[in-house]
Amino acid sequence: MSGEHASRRLIDDYARGDTEMAADTVWALEAHLEACAPCRRHLATSVTTEAPDVAALLDTVRAGLEPQLDAAVRTPSRRHRPRWASAWLTPVVAPWLAMTVAVTLAALLLDAVAPSKLFGDASPVLLIAPVLPMCGVAASWSRGLDPAYELTASTARAGLPLLLRRTTAVLLVVLPVLLAGGWLTGTMTAAQWLLPSLAFTSTALALGSVVGVTRAVVGLVVAWGVAVAPAWDTGRVPLALQLVTQPEGLPAWGLLLALGVGAVIARRNAYSTL
Repeated sequence: MSGEHASRRLIDDYARGDTEMAADTVWALEAHLEACAPCRRHLATSVTTEAPDVAALLDTVRAGLEPQLDAAVRTPSRRHRPRWASAWLTPVVAPWLAMTVAVTLAALLLDAVAPSKLFGDASPVLLIAPVLPMCGVAASWSRGLDPAYELTASTARAGLPLLLRRTTAVLLVVLPVLLAGGWLTGTMTAAQWLLPSLAFTSTALALGSVVGVTRAVVGLVVAWGVAVAPAWDTGRVPLALQLVTQPEGLPAWGLLLALGVGAVIARRNAYSTL
């Protein structure tokens, strides 16, 4: 790659199907071709000169399809999502968004009607706030909720960049909801749940490079559930909640966040195979 465009030699090698091209070079070139029309035009020219067999095959397929396409009934054009939405959001954004809102509303309802001692003097919103954002991340990167998962995973933009984009989109939706919930209950400040939320999310992404994001999130949610389970005992406040509610716990969450971010950076190449 040179300047704003790929070199002609690189495109010629790609069109010819050069097997000696490095895998990361191929992925970088394909990602560049998605957004660069001049390079795509040069690629089309290179296919004709460097890979005549492929050009002949394309001409044969085009000749067979054109009569059928001309005879096909044109369907009304659908309203497409903006390009930024396709790049930042999963095609089925509604399920995890509805889940996030529903869980937060349920926690607010419990906070309003449940006895004060039911959760060990802890707000139900505070119980779910640290893990709720990473649940949205798992939902936005789930095979079951994304019908285009296989297609998305095979593109040049798949991997850590797309995962981080979807994670950012989740945080932009979930964090304001939690902020509103904390403001309505008046029992927690942003500092109490924001750092734990980011720490859990970064840890989920780090573990996801090894076992998959969904499995990592499920494991962390189960671990958090076990850690806060003693909150149901009115005479005992679990250590996990003390780390969230007390300022002394912030350094521990900051360390966990730093370790998670460091692990994600160190294993950034592993996300293309998730």
